[in-house]
Amino acid sequence: MKTAAYVEILDREGTLLAAAAEAAGTDAEVATCPGWRVRDLLRHTGTVHRWATAFVAEGHTGPRPADEPPGLDGAPLLTWFRDGHGRLVDTLAGAAPDVRCWHFLPAPSPLAFWARRQAHETAVHRIDAESARGGEPTGIDADFAVDGIDELLCAFHTRPKSAVRTEEPRTLRVRATDTPDGVWTLRLSARPPVTVRDGAGDADCELSGPAARLYPALWNRRPFPDVTGDGSLAALWRERSGITWK
Repeated sequence: MKTAAYVEILDREGTLLAAAAEAAGTDAEVATCPGWRVRDLLRHTGTVHRWATAFVAEGHTGPRPADEPPGLDGAPLLTWFRDGHGRLVDTLAGAAPDVRCWHFLPAPSPLAFWARRQAHETAVHRIDAESARGGEPTGIDADFAVDGIDELLCAFHTRPKSAVRTEEPRTLRVRATDTPDGVWTLRLSARPPVTVRDGAGDADCELSGPAARLYPALWNRRPFPDVTGDGSLAALWRERSGITWK
């Protein structure tokens, strides 16, 4: 996907997130994030947006901590979130393609990284906001869902900090049934997963379904559409795959 496409998605997803949060109210429980209320979701996502903006806008070349979330609530918190989201969109849309700054996953460029990461960050948290609001969730484009699955499996969970590990070698397959090349094979062991983008060989467990349903499921926001084989590996994913940003 092109950087401009990610920025468009980020713009849309943040707008949807704010609308769902406003409809739910900041005291509403977030069903997909047990223990969180909408105010926690807005504070977290708004803080991440500002953190990401600073790298691109200010050219920081090393990691830096995020600011503490504000103590705002209600309408002022929603305004704060929308302001930060708008600044992130404008910063990414207006940045030079060759901008140099820190980023933490492989990418063609720092700008491509931040646009992709923030589009998916915001999309997942939009799902959270809509779970608090209730009603029909907004759909997810299959190509964007495949891209997000790829980021999660081939970037996040190939890092040393991934906790998705097994004592004995096992194989977990993820298959998006509505896209021709949407298949990933994860070789699990006591070390970080080794992921390849193919479906060759046998697998101990396969997680499958349409890309738009697999995407939130792999981020632990929805049930897996279909599990075949050893269900303990699906349970392992649920227990160990959570991503923390600090």
